[in-house]
Amino acid sequence: MFPDPIYYYVLLVVTGVLAGFINTLAGGGSNLTIPALMVLGMPADIANATNRVGVVMQGVVATRGFSKHGVLEMSDAKYILLITLAGGIVGALIASFMPNLYLKPVLLGSMILMALIILIRPSTVMPPPGTPVLKARETPQSWLGLFVAGLYGGFVQAGVGFMLIAAIAGTLRYDLVRTNALKMLCTLIFTAAALAIFVLRDQVVWIPGIMLAIGCMVGAHYSVRVAINVSQKALKQFLFLMTLVACGAAYFS
Repeated sequence: MFPDPIYYYVLLVVTGVLAGFINTLAGGGSNLTIPALMVLGMPADIANATNRVGVVMQGVVATRGFSKHGVLEMSDAKYILLITLAGGIVGALIASFMPNLYLKPVLLGSMILMALIILIRPSTVMPPPGTPVLKARETPQSWLGLFVAGLYGGFVQAGVGFMLIAAIAGTLRYDLVRTNALKMLCTLIFTAAALAIFVLRDQVVWIPGIMLAIGCMVGAHYSVRVAINVSQKALKQFLFLMTLVACGAAYFS
């Protein structure tokens, strides 16, 4: 069904490394990986499903890395996870049964909104030092944003990192390092649920998915080290840059 020259799989591994790095620090890596899968001849829905193999594995590596460095806030994680998981399951069911006709405008609109937020109100994604952190169970106004982020992630994945950052840093006021750690944990859990749905629907092509996952795991491993040691200002600048890149990728895809 799909071409199998070795360079296609090299492309997937290299693209996975870049995507794993980008996704762990910011988001938008699936704007690289989904087109790479489509180069193999996959329809958009199959590429969207197969992409989740790499996302799950990068989530495992990144979450373990952030936890090892003590920046994963597990005390609040279960409430955040429950809300995003509910959204992710609903989104995956929609994606599995509905044609992807409206993905591009939704993706592009969310990327532009995120770029504007970072530019106009940077404190939304980078709270000033000393800002008190809010707990999800005590902050009902955060629930809608977390659910929508999970819904979007279950539906299309590409760009969900930006939405999770806005929901976690914007409403719960975590710094960017801890936000990224929680973002990767949430993405891991709801993407695993989404992947299970796609597997049951026989929409995953395993060999390309595994090649992609190998690269994603390598990229996630090294990006955790960068995230722990880089300054908050540099993280914000990288996030803004990746948001602009994701806007372009969504527009021209």
